[in-house]
Amino acid sequence: MSELDDTGFATRAIRVGHRRTAEAEHSEPIFATSSYVFASAAEAAARFAGDDAGNIYSRFTNPTVRVFEERLAALEGGEACVATASGMSAVLAVCLGLLRNGERILSSHSLFGSTTMLFTKYLARLGIATDYVPLADLDAWAAAMTPQTRLLYLETPSNPLTEMADIAALADLAHAHDCLLVVDNCFCTPALQRPLALGADLVIHSATKYLDGQGRCVGGAVVGDRQRVGEEVFGVLRTAGPSMSPFNAWVFLKGLETLALRMDAHSRAAAALADWLHEQPEVTRVYYPGRPEHPQHHLVGSQQRSGGGIVSFEVAGGRAAAWRLIDATRLISITANLGDVKTTITHPATTTHGRLSAEERAAAGISEGLIRIAVGLEDLVDIQADLVRGLAAG
Repeated sequence: MSELDDTGFATRAIRVGHRRTAEAEHSEPIFATSSYVFASAAEAAARFAGDDAGNIYSRFTNPTVRVFEERLAALEGGEACVATASGMSAVLAVCLGLLRNGERILSSHSLFGSTTMLFTKYLARLGIATDYVPLADLDAWAAAMTPQTRLLYLETPSNPLTEMADIAALADLAHAHDCLLVVDNCFCTPALQRPLALGADLVIHSATKYLDGQGRCVGGAVVGDRQRVGEEVFGVLRTAGPSMSPFNAWVFLKGLETLALRMDAHSRAAAALADWLHEQPEVTRVYYPGRPEHPQHHLVGSQQRSGGGIVSFEVAGGRAAAWRLIDATRLISITANLGDVKTTITHPATTTHGRLSAEERAAAGISEGLIRIAVGLEDLVDIQADLVRGLAAG
């Protein structure tokens, strides 16, 4: 038991994991080293054999990365965390570590485009097939289970339509069939949602997004129990090497320190922007969990503490109208990244989900007139004024 186990979220986000060196530093140091020196050949042998704990090689043991892993695990309520080079490498490490040839993934249609490509194209080559169902349809999930299904995978809220799934209900379904439930918690972070507490087995993050918070570095993470994450997923990292750099880990640590404050601010601004967009005549539909017409609005406040920072909306006129709107903005950044203090805007059908077929995009509900906004921390009136330019052009 750590003396920080009973402290609040913000305290753990600032304090967990740091063990001061002999230099008595106040900020966590960056250990920029590829290797470590052993006191003797016997100590080196014991480290490599796993008989002694300690640093071996920075591909899989680095003190700065370890602080980030311990801190994120504490925030998610997990026993272990493995940091990776990107969010996608975190997804890959989970699949390589926990699935075998002939086993199946059951996934939501509503996924980040690269995750769909990984499942459908690359894992299929390894004999791991994927079945897809509507995210919020629990009956569809139950009907699609097979004897070979070993892992249920979802994003909630989803990218880009902010659909939500009942995590506790899906956890019960998964466990009744001896399967694992894996939840991508990128949009909410543990500041707004803790899937493990709701019954999920593993949580995946793209640390690139809100955990960083300022669009500086690329990274990922897997959080869960000591056996699956601490041994199986870690084994993939140690062998295959999709490693997080010490510098990136340090940046993410700094991001965690302000995570709770930022997620509250993002959520407040996004809720206000969603309400404003709903009143604009050029907008045909708004997707935001905090809006009462959102089909899973009832989960906000119970499963998810607020609506989050992502708002998507549709405009009439398809791709041409969406592109005119995006191109007319001057303040908002046209980029597919999200989770930044700077507000970003993108056209999912031709960016994040552009590699999917038209049929796959249609199944995921991604229309040509859909626009996604990741609401930053600028003054809301300035974001609205920029969108007014875009709406007028669309």
